[in-house]
Amino acid sequence: MSTTASHFKRSATQYCHDADHRQRIRTALTGYEVKRDENKSRFQSWEDARQTAAEIKHEVINHLDRYLELFERNLKARGVQVHWASDAREACECIVRIARDNSVRRIIKSKSMTSEEIHLNAALEKEGFDVFESDLGEFIVQLRNEPPYHLVFPSMHLTRHQISETFTEKLGAERVSEPEQLTLIARRVMRQKFCKADMGVSGVNFGVAETGMISVTENEGNARLTTSLPRIHVALMGIEKLVRRMDDLALFLPMLATAGAGQALTCYNTLFGAARLPGEPDGPGQMHVVLLDNGRTAVLADAEQRDSLHCIRCGACLNVCPIFRNVGGHSYGTVYGGPIGSVITPNLRGMQDWKHLSFASSLCGACTEACPVKIDLAHHLLQNRRKAVKARPPFFEGLLWSGFAHLMRQPALYRLGAKVGRLLQPLHGLVQGSVLDPARGWTQSRETPRIARRSFTDWWKETHR
Repeated sequence: MSTTASHFKRSATQYCHDADHRQRIRTALTGYEVKRDENKSRFQSWEDARQTAAEIKHEVINHLDRYLELFERNLKARGVQVHWASDAREACECIVRIARDNSVRRIIKSKSMTSEEIHLNAALEKEGFDVFESDLGEFIVQLRNEPPYHLVFPSMHLTRHQISETFTEKLGAERVSEPEQLTLIARRVMRQKFCKADMGVSGVNFGVAETGMISVTENEGNARLTTSLPRIHVALMGIEKLVRRMDDLALFLPMLATAGAGQALTCYNTLFGAARLPGEPDGPGQMHVVLLDNGRTAVLADAEQRDSLHCIRCGACLNVCPIFRNVGGHSYGTVYGGPIGSVITPNLRGMQDWKHLSFASSLCGACTEACPVKIDLAHHLLQNRRKAVKARPPFFEGLLWSGFAHLMRQPALYRLGAKVGRLLQPLHGLVQGSVLDPARGWTQSRETPRIARRSFTDWWKETHR
């Protein structure tokens, strides 16, 4: 078993036995479902909207080379500096180089799962930069030295009392219990960081190829401060985040808000297209866009997996997933958890090391039904399983299936096996669920079905003579 698989098993077992944690997550996500369904009704047809969004992303992803070139050309036309990074190392080195070339000391960040993907904070801190998260949820987990728990709600696993304890321990703040008071404590710290930051790093929700602009959506306003107060703005963007035109945002912005957080529209939706222009009173003096591959072109080359690049990182599939609700976001051991993480992580980070995520699914299909861009996530999980087994077939499992296939092709042998099974089943009851039980993986939490006294075939023969 790989190290990542061992971590998943240990962590999942721990969280599954933590009833308080599971109840908090279920309560939070039940509230989300109510608001999501309310706002879905605002669409003339939610299903038609999903279909249109899927078609737009299909067009972009299947012509990604053309749209990326157009996007780059339009960015450069307004003086934006565009950088290409083939992997996480190149992206981190690029951002470190920008910071060094401009004598940057302090860096402020708005929420960016792509920066979590490449471990940007660790890379910047290693080079001596002071890095600070401005999103409230990200700020909390940064103080706790934890990864984000959820794509949209980084600290949803924590109670207000746990957050207060963190602020008291890390910031020397007074103990409070109300969310408004906790927010004010964070705001006091953040405002100082915003004013002192030399460089701001943001993510990108959508890149608009037609205009060469980036769209950032948020609820707190910290991204606007991150991108306007420091003298340098660096936007880190996965190459799959493109849409064709500005008109596409009229669909994707409310869809992202509804599917991701149960909102009609997020509070702040901002478009960035250049650094401060002559005559403008504020804004950064430089704007950089770092376009990250990091395994995405390999997924693009796989016709079966290509549509997983349609993902808009709304987190809807996590919110409805029964596995995520029980094992928790940190069990996955990767920034992208839940169904979408179980689909893309093995393809981005190595199938054999991460294949266990694709097997840790009930295949109920709730994720597929929830996805606003109609990614067939349940089908992709099966594809990952097939690829993993085909590349490295498990010897004993293969031996068992070969024996089963042989048994099913031999009626006489099958009948003999059924008779032997009836005789041995009482003995199996003595070791059921123990280390001596060959079916322990099943019987630890389930009872073995009793073998019928006579088979259907025998019954049929006796009653239809």
